[in-house]
Amino acid sequence: MNIPRPEYPRPRLVRDKWLNLNGQWEFAFDFGDSGKYKELWKDGAPTFDHEITVPFVPESKLSGIEYTDFFTTCWYRRSVTLPESWCPECGKILLHFGAVDFFCEVWVNEVAVGSHSGGYTPFTLDITGAVKPGENKIVVRCYDNGKDPLQYTGKQIYFNYYNKSCYYTRCTGIWQTVWMEYVPKNYITKVKLTPDVDNEKLDAVISFADHTKKGETITADVSFAGEAVCSVTVKTTDRVASFSIPMPNAKLWDLETPNLYDLVLTFGEDVVKTYFGMRKVAINGYAIEINDKPVYQRLVLDQGFYEDGIITASDVSQLENDILLSKKVGFNGARLHMKVFEPYTLYYADKLGYLCWGEFPNWGLRDMNPGYLNVFIPGWMEAMERDYSSPALVGWCPMNETSSRRIPETFRNIYNITRAIDPYRPVIDTSGYVHVVTDIYDVHDYEQDPKEFASHYVSLKTGVGEVYVNDPHMEKYEGQPYFVSEMGGIFWDISEKGSDDWGYGENPKDIEEFYTRFEGLINILLDNPKMCALCYTQLTDVFQEKNGIYAFDRREKFDAERLYKILTRKAAIEK
Repeated sequence: MNIPRPEYPRPRLVRDKWLNLNGQWEFAFDFGDSGKYKELWKDGAPTFDHEITVPFVPESKLSGIEYTDFFTTCWYRRSVTLPESWCPECGKILLHFGAVDFFCEVWVNEVAVGSHSGGYTPFTLDITGAVKPGENKIVVRCYDNGKDPLQYTGKQIYFNYYNKSCYYTRCTGIWQTVWMEYVPKNYITKVKLTPDVDNEKLDAVISFADHTKKGETITADVSFAGEAVCSVTVKTTDRVASFSIPMPNAKLWDLETPNLYDLVLTFGEDVVKTYFGMRKVAINGYAIEINDKPVYQRLVLDQGFYEDGIITASDVSQLENDILLSKKVGFNGARLHMKVFEPYTLYYADKLGYLCWGEFPNWGLRDMNPGYLNVFIPGWMEAMERDYSSPALVGWCPMNETSSRRIPETFRNIYNITRAIDPYRPVIDTSGYVHVVTDIYDVHDYEQDPKEFASHYVSLKTGVGEVYVNDPHMEKYEGQPYFVSEMGGIFWDISEKGSDDWGYGENPKDIEEFYTRFEGLINILLDNPKMCALCYTQLTDVFQEKNGIYAFDRREKFDAERLYKILTRKAAIEK
């Protein structure tokens, strides 16, 4: 049987001994949320009356169920045979989940092995004490209530039954790969890599599952294109090893030449493979620089939704293809919008030379609620930890379009936590509307008339008058690099129009009017010497939102060469 999404699911920390658990699982809806009372984790529970294809959510076509009505709770069950070479007495057996929306509890052979809260980030359970030789039974309970004001949902719709405007189909349960892995008794858990171009070194912080013994070491072997570069061996300290790898005359990572180094880490019997890129991100005046060169960020808003899998790509090649489609029309990066994307999105961005902003699906959380931080921070820290080492990732934006009713200290705390975890990348506290503290000043501006749009940015260009902000009663521009992080969104539909289909502003009368409007809006931003970036809404149509550069099924809607010529013209800040 073909296993969906068969690739090793964690490209930043790769091992050889693993078992993919995607494919057919038993599945049960739990409309009364009574499954725990019925003890559905026990053998012989009778209510698993469906089959589902993991890792696709039950709302999706690819799951084989395609049920889109409201429900909060569902259960998964399957048996797995432990490989004979996996010895629980000799090592550890780990159960990994790429992401489960939203709260998850897991049993193995009727033993509770752990839980996780947060619908977009990975988690790992040590199931060594619960497994046995031969067949083992795994049961998973998922609880997802998007109407809860202390649960983040991103673009999933819960206030309405049907999809509406920029809100899309609900998603519940397992939506990324489930897999098992065999590791030594003490093993590498985290790899944090920071390139230091100016000082010609790579800083590494490697974490371990358990305390290390005195005298234990870890070896880091670096290679490039198969040729050895250097090897470093250092002693461990308790549960961590912190060290630098000299990288003189390194081949730098940038958009034109996304050079990547391979790194093999050996800690006792544990051997993991990863990679890194040597690049520098810095703010210089009004510019964001890559390796000391101003690079205008021509970004596109990428929602990461698919017709058949909703929030899960049917094949890993779809994640690569979306980047190739974006580059084809002239974008050099994306806001990975309101979602923690699958790990392979950043993997392909690293390989292809494509800039990305890391975001979080904060919609659904009420930002005026004092409990906001308790829910938001754990998930945001997990997302940052997972993606920190990507050279393609050039900034963080934890929140999107938050209201004037927010608690300012909540924003300040999140900004400070983000800067503490990563002091090397710029941080935007919230994209659009109400800033509290931000390294880059951004606005959302869907004005469709190029003449009126231009009037918004004259003061920024000339230095005379008040610079355009989204909410002049709540915030003030303070001289940071300036970024129009949502704009355009021009409606253009090549499919049969539905009654709920929409885009921003008045629809163009014909295709030429689209090109004229698109070029007019883009030129205004490229020609402003104090503008560092733009982000066009959006890469693809998504359900009823028909303002994509491509259709929802990724068909071309426009002349790619014509758009490429408009977007890739040198910006004023690059001259």
